[in-house]
Amino acid sequence: MRGDEPGQEEMFSYGSLEQRVPEDHPLRRIHTLTEAALKPLRGRLEDLYSDVGRPSVPPERLLRAMLLQILFSIRSERALMDQIELHLGFRWFVGLSMSEPVWDASTFSKNRDRLLGGDVAREFLESVLHQARQRRWLSDERFSVDGTLIQAWASEASYQPKQNPPEPGQGSGRRGELQQRDLKESKTDPEANLFKKNGNDRARLSYLGHVLSDMRQGLIAAACVTRATTKAEREAAVEMVRELRHRKRQIRVAADKAYDEVDFVRQMRSLRATPQVTQYTGQRSSAIDGRTTRHPTYAWAQQGRRRIERIFAWLKQVAGQRRTRFRGRERVDWMFTFAAAAYNLVRMAKLSATTA
Repeated sequence: MRGDEPGQEEMFSYGSLEQRVPEDHPLRRIHTLTEAALKPLRGRLEDLYSDVGRPSVPPERLLRAMLLQILFSIRSERALMDQIELHLGFRWFVGLSMSEPVWDASTFSKNRDRLLGGDVAREFLESVLHQARQRRWLSDERFSVDGTLIQAWASEASYQPKQNPPEPGQGSGRRGELQQRDLKESKTDPEANLFKKNGNDRARLSYLGHVLSDMRQGLIAAACVTRATTKAEREAAVEMVRELRHRKRQIRVAADKAYDEVDFVRQMRSLRATPQVTQYTGQRSSAIDGRTTRHPTYAWAQQGRRRIERIFAWLKQVAGQRRTRFRGRERVDWMFTFAAAAYNLVRMAKLSATTA
């Protein structure tokens, strides 16, 4: 029997938004983890706002909305506002009621800038990692490290000669030689460098995003963004290992052959970290010797370190980090770190589903 199509809309709807979200929907598990991560940050978020003036959009709602933008690969703030307006599950996740109006895209951008000015992303990542440690999902012994290019939001046509380049002998080269980045800069984003990781690729205005990954469950233990230079990957790895919290013993750090360099190996060992780096087999000698390669864990680490490429694939394809939409290293770093926290939430939601 054919059903009749009602000609008039219902004036009332009974039930809460939460009832419209299926019990087994992945957003439910991510929402639970997100609320637990935001709870310790409420005092920090309060400090970012003045005690007087017109109330703004709550920062917790902004952060939840930014998570949705990352998780569902929404290209812009305007498209994000449209999706929240139409999607009941998005309204529930952000914290809006059924009839509450969605804020304007320009309001979202202006209020988001206040969060970008603080260290909220790094604190949020640490709060997410605290939950992982409580559930024993995060290793305190085995890690892998790598870096990837993040294309800058700047055209190569903006890469023009500097007005005041350094004098000869005061460049950024190994012996003070003048490099291209010493003579030119982007007029759109001066901190972006023309760089390439692969010899077969062409150089692009880029930043370098770095990840220190746990080798137990594939979570991101640390993340940062630096300017794109030849030494940046090794320097960032040393800094992330140095700032690694909750260390109780000697750790092992796996990496590819780009990290096979004498100073890096020496610094790792001074930080009580065994550098399980792929040996370089080119024209120069390798800094990795039998003290490292003789152990069975070395071969296992070389196989396991490749999993970090899955993290970079997710960050670029889903989280929109292939090409940043921000200018300046600090803002690019903020968004990359926040995307790393979003990746951990997705990964932890899957782990909680398998252990439930």
